[in-house]
Amino acid sequence: MTTAQETRPNTLRWWALGLIALAQFMVIMDTSIIGVALPRMRDALGFTPSTLSWVFNAYVIAFGGLLLLGGRLSDLFGARKLFAAGWAILLAGSVLAGAAGNVPVELAGRIVQGAGAALIAPSALTLLMMLFGSNPKELTKALALYGAAAPAGGTAGVFLGGVITEYLSWPWVFYLNVPIAVLALFATRAVLPGGATGTRGTVDIIGALTVTFGLGTLVYGIVRAPEAGWAAAETWIALGAGLVLLAGFVVRQAKARTPLMRLSIFRAPRLGAANLAQVFLGAAWIPMWFFLNLYLQQVLGFRAFPAGAALLPMTALIMLGMIALAPRVIGRFGPKPPIVAGLLLLAAGLGWLALVRADGNFWVDVLPASLVAALGMSLAFIPSLSTAISSARPEEGGLASGIVNTGYQVGSALGLAVMTALAAASGAGALGDAAALTNGYSVAFIGSAVIALAGAALAALTFRRQ
Repeated sequence: MTTAQETRPNTLRWWALGLIALAQFMVIMDTSIIGVALPRMRDALGFTPSTLSWVFNAYVIAFGGLLLLGGRLSDLFGARKLFAAGWAILLAGSVLAGAAGNVPVELAGRIVQGAGAALIAPSALTLLMMLFGSNPKELTKALALYGAAAPAGGTAGVFLGGVITEYLSWPWVFYLNVPIAVLALFATRAVLPGGATGTRGTVDIIGALTVTFGLGTLVYGIVRAPEAGWAAAETWIALGAGLVLLAGFVVRQAKARTPLMRLSIFRAPRLGAANLAQVFLGAAWIPMWFFLNLYLQQVLGFRAFPAGAALLPMTALIMLGMIALAPRVIGRFGPKPPIVAGLLLLAAGLGWLALVRADGNFWVDVLPASLVAALGMSLAFIPSLSTAISSARPEEGGLASGIVNTGYQVGSALGLAVMTALAAASGAGALGDAAALTNGYSVAFIGSAVIALAGAALAALTFRRQ
C-alpha cells in the first residue's frame, strides 16, 4: 500500500505542513485574541461582568466538546474534506461574531467558530500523520513544528488583539480570520493529500451533544460559583447536571454499536497516559498565560501592546524548545522522561511566578519564571502529543487526534474555570487594588503549579504501568 508520504513531492509535503501548522496557529489564536478587546465588546454589546467571560467560554466549550465528533467525521468522510469544511465554518462564525450587534448573536458567532475549529484540529493532525507517519524522524520534526504553532498562536492573539483593538476596532479581531480562511480554502486542494475517502459507519450525534452540554454545564457551574456561592443550589445543580451528562456520555459510548469514542482505544499502550498528560498540561498552562497577562496589565500597568510583547521571550523559547530540543530528547530517552521533567519544570516556573509582588517588575518577577515554565511546556507537549496520536490504529487517526485535542481543551477550560474561581475568592476581583489583585493571581499560580505536579506524578505512574 502506498502512503501519502511516498506519492507526494517532498517540497509539497512541507508546504502542506505549513498549512497544517497555520490551522493549529489559528484555532489557538482565536482563544486568546479576544482578551484585550473584551472591555470594548462589553460596552458595545451590553455584556455584564458575569456574562463577559462567555465570549471565551462559548468558543472553548464548542471547540472542546465537538472535537470527538470532528475526529469521527474525519475518519468517516476523509480528513481533507473535513479540514476544508472546518475553515468554511470558521469563516462564517468569524463574520457573524464581527457583525454582531447584541450578546446572543456574538455568542452564537463564537460557538460557530468553535465548531469550525473542532473540525479543523483533528483533521489537521490526521493529515500530518498521513504525510509523515511512516518516517519516525520526520514525524517528530513535523509534530515539533505543529506543536510550536500553538504557543505562537496564543501569544500572537494577545499581541494582535491589542494592536487591532487600539488602532482599528474590536470587530476586526474576528474579521482577521476571513482572508486567512479564504487563503486556506484555496490552498487545501493544492497542497493537501486527498487520501482515502473515509470509512463506513454512522455518527453518534446524541453522544456529541451530550459531551458538549456536559462540559458547558460543568464550566458554567464553576464560573458562576464565586458570584452565586459555592453552597448555592444553582451551583450544585449545574455541577451535578454536568457530571451526570458526562457520565452518561461514557455509558453511551460503552454500549453503542458505533460509538463516537471507542473506549477500548485507551487499551493501546501509552495512549491513555499521554492523553492524561495533555489534560494536565492544558489545565496548568492556560491559567498561567491568562493570569500572567492580567498581572502585566492590571498590576504592572502595561498597555495592551507592551503586554503582548512581554510574552514574546516565553513564546520564542517554547518554539525553540519544541523544534530543536524536544525531538533530540525524545530520540535519546523516549517520551516518558521529557513529559515528567517538563511537567516538573512547569510546576517550578509556576511556583516561582506565585512570588510576584504588587510593586514588582517584569525583569525580576515575570521573565525568569516564565522562561522556566516555557521550557517545561516545550519538553512535555511534543512527546505527549506524538505518543497519543501514534498509539492508535491508522484507521482511527482522526479519533486519536480528536481525543488528544479534546483532552487539552477540556483541561484548559476546567483549569481556567477553577483557577478563576480561586483567584476571585482571593482578591482578584478588586480592580484598582494592586495588593489584592496580586494575591489573587498568586493563588492561581500556586493552584496551577499543583496541577502540573499532579500531572508529573500521574505521568510517571501511568507510563510505568503501560
